[in-house]
Amino acid sequence: MGSGTGRVAEPLVPYAGKVAAEGSVATRRNTFLARWVGWVGFGETLGFLAPATAQFVSATVWPTAAVPLLVLAGFVEGAVLGWFQVRVLRTRLPAVSVRRWVLLTAAAAAVAWTVGLLSFSNESWQGWPAAAQLVTGTGAATVLLVSIGVAQWVELRRHVPRAWRWIAGSAAAWALGLGIFMAVATPLWQPGQDLWLTAAIGIGSAVLMAEAMAAVTGLVLLRLLPKP
Repeated sequence: MGSGTGRVAEPLVPYAGKVAAEGSVATRRNTFLARWVGWVGFGETLGFLAPATAQFVSATVWPTAAVPLLVLAGFVEGAVLGWFQVRVLRTRLPAVSVRRWVLLTAAAAAVAWTVGLLSFSNESWQGWPAAAQLVTGTGAATVLLVSIGVAQWVELRRHVPRAWRWIAGSAAAWALGLGIFMAVATPLWQPGQDLWLTAAIGIGSAVLMAEAMAAVTGLVLLRLLPKP
């Protein structure tokens, strides 16, 4: 009986260790995801205050400067988002450059805002024939969605294999986030509204957009990063 018990008990030791190790890995992955979603969602919401402020200034004080103000605000938004992202990312990839990540994200956000303002928000573009709108709108939407992912890939590819997957994952995240923003904000924005109400709707919608984007990009990162 004693020898039989020993033969049964011995294999349980490495098995228990394997289960504990897998549980520890899952815990660390969940902790990273929660931290990423929380801080990145907050960072994008905070960064969005820059375009919201620029929109307020252009609407009330300086209407002729709306485009440059919003592009500059987009750069600020991207810088804030990039800083929050990289602070979490460096807990898993400490060699990632904070400076490059922030600057690349900021530049990409400025490009995205420029493309959006020159296409979808441009009154002359809205008067183009439907076919021309479709072609240019598709191109503009593609640039808008992939701009941040492509820019961040420049740095991320130095640290993880097959980093190109980040471009697709980031584009999907922004497509979902922007879709949620438009689905919530568009029906609530009405002509003649007080400016404070318009801003409040925009910021509330931005919170939903930010959390959706953060959740999807966090899940994508878990697939890209090496196991902790």
